[in-house]
Amino acid sequence: MPNLVVGSRNKKKRNEIVELLAGLPIEVSDLSAYPDAGEVVEDGGSFVANCRKKASEYAVRLGVWVLADDSGLVVPALGGAPGVDSALYAGTHGDDEANNDKLLREMATLEGERRAAHYVCILALSDPFGNIVAVSEGRCGGYIASERGGVGGFGYDPLFVVPEYHRTFGELSPRVKQAISHRARALSTMRPRIAHLVCSS
Repeated sequence: MPNLVVGSRNKKKRNEIVELLAGLPIEVSDLSAYPDAGEVVEDGGSFVANCRKKASEYAVRLGVWVLADDSGLVVPALGGAPGVDSALYAGTHGDDEANNDKLLREMATLEGERRAAHYVCILALSDPFGNIVAVSEGRCGGYIASERGGVGGFGYDPLFVVPEYHRTFGELSPRVKQAISHRARALSTMRPRIAHLVCSS
């Protein structure tokens, strides 16, 4: 069975991707299975550049198909922040609590349409030789709540309100989130490419 490595050590992100790829005849793992994979410096300046770099570099190092994900939250009223720095917005990579606290502080005086935000997810698929063979993008629009809601999801999910549901991602069930999220939308485009390229390799 072909192996596809998710270019991330984020278990929650990997689990979302595994569930969204369910049914394909592939084995999905992540970087935790490759302790010597090292890190890729995300200095591309954009979601697309960082994602392509991660997919290509990890594929060359590991000699396997790699699906990289670069995603984050964009708030136009904050000049696009947190943006590519979403995971380390408050200074420590992956500190969701601190990142959410900082976002609430930065948006404390913003009201109405100025609280608009959207999640972005870029996926890049690399063959085992480091060639990028597919890139997809997914977006999900909403706004930032004035306080946390729910305990589900990760990242900025407790603050990100989906207008159609009037609830945060943190309050929505995993099933609903997987149907409408930025990652789900990016994977809906990428899934047939994975089925064609990886499953037939």
